[in-house]
Amino acid sequence: MRYLIGALCVAIPVAAYVAAAPRDTRTRAERTVTVAPSADRQAEAPAATEATIDGDGSITIPVAGIRVDQLHDNFNDARTGHVHGALDIMAPRGTPVVAAVDGTIHKLFTSGAGGLTIYEYDQAEQKIYYYAHLDSYAAGIGEGLRVTRGTVIGYVGTTGNAPPGSPHLHFAIMLMAPQKEWWKGTAIDPYPLLRDHGVTIAESR
Repeated sequence: MRYLIGALCVAIPVAAYVAAAPRDTRTRAERTVTVAPSADRQAEAPAATEATIDGDGSITIPVAGIRVDQLHDNFNDARTGHVHGALDIMAPRGTPVVAAVDGTIHKLFTSGAGGLTIYEYDQAEQKIYYYAHLDSYAAGIGEGLRVTRGTVIGYVGTTGNAPPGSPHLHFAIMLMAPQKEWWKGTAIDPYPLLRDHGVTIAESR
């Protein structure tokens, strides 16, 4: 099944999530993050399937402070005219969004559906990691920049077609086609990867 990454949700069943917290009023300079392994992370290496991850078998939950037990698999949820094909991660507006894997910021793009978005290629240039509805990009983020897992790349928001009262990160993982087109590919459900191998970035208070 193939999806265009830019085809995002029109409405979010907010009742399925914990209610969104108020806007984080700290300055971005005050929002620092440290790496903390999730208690749910499995010690063994991932199975050798197309839905695995690179490097040491870890993947960072791409919103600072979010634990595995706060995630809800909505990959197969219906959206207007399409299947969701991604994971929505609810968090207060302005919460840091971090790179899920080591890779390169390939494209910064603004669309009507996704709002402010980032397309990150993994190191092998086999997968696209897509971050959407960002409130803003982090300082210094630009196309061609190499990032490591846990690097702050943006901030949670509601740009695009996200409901204004439900800030969240729309997070997608795609297997690139041989043509390596940055805007489309074969969707992978992020939830099992984050559930089994996710590392939480603890936001310092």
